[in-house]
Amino acid sequence: MGGRGMLEALGLVKGYGPVNALDDFTLAARPGEIVGLVGHNGAGKTTFANIVSGLLRPDGGRVLVDGKAPGAARRLLGLAPQHIALYPTVTPRETLRLFGGLQGLRRRELGRAVTEIAEALRITDFLDRRVGVLSGGQQRRVQAAAAMVHRPALLLLDEPTAGVDPETRQSLLEVVRDHARTGAAVVYTTHYLPELTDLGASIAVARHGRVIARGEAGELLHGLPGEVRLTFDDEEMRVPTTDPAATLATMLVEATKPVRSVDLSRPTLDDLYRAVVRAH
Repeated sequence: MGGRGMLEALGLVKGYGPVNALDDFTLAARPGEIVGLVGHNGAGKTTFANIVSGLLRPDGGRVLVDGKAPGAARRLLGLAPQHIALYPTVTPRETLRLFGGLQGLRRRELGRAVTEIAEALRITDFLDRRVGVLSGGQQRRVQAAAAMVHRPALLLLDEPTAGVDPETRQSLLEVVRDHARTGAAVVYTTHYLPELTDLGASIAVARHGRVIARGEAGELLHGLPGEVRLTFDDEEMRVPTTDPAATLATMLVEATKPVRSVDLSRPTLDDLYRAVVRAH
């Protein structure tokens, strides 16, 4: 299905009593593009994902997926919500067959799709264990697999690596990259900026229910400070820098005692937020 998942969200408004979770929220994602949607809690990311997937109706604005309203584009969509939403008493295989069947896959095609996504997300070894006995990272992979088993043209992943182990994070990022290469549009919400660099994603920054900055990662992250940290036997030295490699080289040349460890930190979501808010 990849290649037909153009997403257009225009002027979305969604209120809960006196509070607007979305307030003129506008975002587009092209086929083949990974959009990293970042923002602190309360920025509207989850409400946006739920409206695009048809779980919520907006109070204003509109959403189009491949030119259709979410209800008419249901089989083009795949959603992995922020919180685990799986049946604990069934197996991953049964879960994937259920979700694939709901999206129109049948018999041989369904079996092949389950096998392919299970191998890609490295869940084959526990396909027939009950979901409830799996680790948190394993459940995250099963949930992502359920969202992707029918190869949706538009994939929505809401904090898919929250609290997971490095193996889960790496396998998921690889599959997301591959899915976008087939022409699918991906919206990937996260608090962890290095993931977006690894994915080659563009970035949309959400704040108070609207997108306040949108662009390529290199453009938005350019000039943001990282940090170099050197640890010695008796002290630690931390230096903010926009060029960690050059700063590290200088610090190593100037060090007068043995260096026990080196750590390079990339810009954080807070760094990006501060820069964007200052510009707006």
